[in-house]
Amino acid sequence: MALAFVFPGQGSQAPGMGRDLAAAFAAAREVFGEVDEALKQNLSKLMFEGPPEDLTLTANAQPALMAHSIAVLRVLEREGGFVLAEKVALVAGHSLGEYSALTAAGAFDLATAARLLRLRGEAMQRATPPGTGAMAALLGAEPEGAAAICAAARADPETGRDEVLEVANDNGGGQVVISGAAAAVDRAVAAAPGQGVKRAMRLPVSAPFHCALMAPAAEAMAEALAAARLNPPVVPVVANVSAAKATDPGQIRDLLVRQVTATVRWREGVAAMAAMGCDRFAELGAGRVLTGLMKRNAPDATAAAIGTPADVEAFLKTL
Repeated sequence: MALAFVFPGQGSQAPGMGRDLAAAFAAAREVFGEVDEALKQNLSKLMFEGPPEDLTLTANAQPALMAHSIAVLRVLEREGGFVLAEKVALVAGHSLGEYSALTAAGAFDLATAARLLRLRGEAMQRATPPGTGAMAALLGAEPEGAAAICAAARADPETGRDEVLEVANDNGGGQVVISGAAAAVDRAVAAAPGQGVKRAMRLPVSAPFHCALMAPAAEAMAEALAAARLNPPVVPVVANVSAAKATDPGQIRDLLVRQVTATVRWREGVAAMAAMGCDRFAELGAGRVLTGLMKRNAPDATAAAIGTPADVEAFLKTL
């Protein structure tokens, strides 16, 4: 059985995340302390206590989710003698989770990853004026159908001009997320039920991620990543943009820049990992979103979420 580690993206954060882990393990406390120091902010207090509206801010949620994921890994390493390079075949992360995956595989050090994700969150928030962009989930949709809905909804009926509207996430299992100009998203949500979509709904996000409106954020990340130290990962990362494995630092930099505006091809990425022999997946960090999606995308594989001390104990017993 080949094991893959996967790392959650934005939306999995919640007040209390990582608190029990920090209370139980010094290795987790050290991770949270290092991230706090790197950001010059008591992010761990926000993670443990909230308030939720501050934790949900993109600039906080992104490094917080990475910190929780890496805290889990460090606990596995110290408490169970776990060696990622020996036990894990592939790593992957959903959107910002790709940075967590790369940090787990030694491509970024923890402080660098925290600062990059803070910058990424701030740049994504700045890329569009508040209220001008939006995202929506199309449930029961396939990527081709969602793309057709986007194409039909782009044109502003008053001006006739096309607005940005693109497929942002192909999560699998009939879950597709679209992103773009707020009015275009609303037109797509209104039209989707007539196109065979079971349910269409706006998402409570602060910006239109993974579409062309994020181009200014991509430029900011290109500059930051060019200056950041990036080592070859000890195991390959399956990238969101390509749904294929990558190990070359230059290629990884390019993929991370492109990821800001490109579709997250999660369904294809999981299928690629399964095709490469991974039949066991573990989601490290907050929530169980990717574990739930795994049942749809790799039904023959086993999947488990590891985010609490009890999860750590249960996982180590399986090794």
